[in-house]
Amino acid sequence: MTETADTADTKDTADAADTAAPAAVDIGHLKRILEAVLLAAGRPLTLDQLLAMFSEAERPTRADMRKALSVLEDDFADRGIELAQVASGYRIQVRQEMQPWVSHLWEERPARYSRALLETLSLIAYRQPITRGEIEEVRGVSVSSSIMKTLQEREWVRVVGHRDVPGHPAMYGTTRQFLDYFCLKNLDELPSLAELRDLGTIGAELELDLADAVPEMQMAPANDEVDVSATDVEADPQTADTAEDPSAILH
Repeated sequence: MTETADTADTKDTADAADTAAPAAVDIGHLKRILEAVLLAAGRPLTLDQLLAMFSEAERPTRADMRKALSVLEDDFADRGIELAQVASGYRIQVRQEMQPWVSHLWEERPARYSRALLETLSLIAYRQPITRGEIEEVRGVSVSSSIMKTLQEREWVRVVGHRDVPGHPAMYGTTRQFLDYFCLKNLDELPSLAELRDLGTIGAELELDLADAVPEMQMAPANDEVDVSATDVEADPQTADTAEDPSAILH
């Protein structure tokens, strides 16, 4: 009788062990793993990609992963690097305010972007999907083929469809790479420009909103011949000397 009771107690204990809650995750250890993985990756990783780094037996929950990422973000608060979430996932990056010093690691000059290219990119970002003809209608000048080629080669812009009108012109939209470059999670985080109605101020708005957001971005004079009027050249003697084809200044 006693032996039977002992056996029952043992079975109950085993059942309790099987149904016990899983051991608490060491958030500090998980944070260090995520830090190492993100540093080694050198590119944004999604939560699913981060989870794939763990075997099924040791895989943490998504809630624990987010908690560890939050702790890691807090750890970087007073450092020269930060944890950023962009469209393609999470990445560890140098803080923008460190750019003046970090830039000395590279000898080449920072990429320079023409005003015409930025105006075109702005219209695509805020009015997508949009055709080349519609861009030209808003800007009042033709769009250089080199500008569209450069935007597509940098994978900031892609063809998202064709307008159902005679000729079926291509419609353009921004890409995930565009969001990643400007440290955006989605298009809702774009600077608020309710309507690009005054083309005379677009350049100034872009220089303020985009150049400040990405320190290495420098404004170059418009390269479109029709954009550089005689008045502009007289007002800024350097325009004729510094204007460049965006396909040559964007690598």
